[in-house]
Amino acid sequence: MNPTQVWLAIALVLLLVELEVPIPTFFVAGALGVGAAIAAVVALVVPWTWAQVGLWLAASAGLTLWSRRFVPKDSPKLRDAEEAIVTLEIPAGGSGRVQYEGGSWRARCADPNLAIVPPQKVYVMERQGTTLVVMPAAADPWAEAG
Repeated sequence: MNPTQVWLAIALVLLLVELEVPIPTFFVAGALGVGAAIAAVVALVVPWTWAQVGLWLAASAGLTLWSRRFVPKDSPKLRDAEEAIVTLEIPAGGSGRVQYEGGSWRARCADPNLAIVPPQKVYVMERQGTTLVVMPAAADPWAEAG
């Protein structure tokens, strides 16, 4: 592979990561991906690897700082007992995925001894970075019996 192909592969992987990961990545992977695409174009005319890497770092840093204006300053707080649907099993003590507010989120159960299988409804108890802490709806002590 020539350097242009390597930079394009890096750009593709990083841009796909940006598309897959929810908003709390703050566009960093996307900025790195666009920087790699810029480095790929420059690699066509500049043969020095150190110059390509330097340009990638500078472009990525600039794009990351520029993208900050599009990131909300205060994340909206989760409302109490928001509902989500498990899409990938959450094993006991592990993490899986849930569908929450139109997006796929990494999630773990608040009780490390419980496993939750899809398509079970869960309540979002809190958010820790890009991970939601959930409890199964059946474990809700205030849930109606029946």
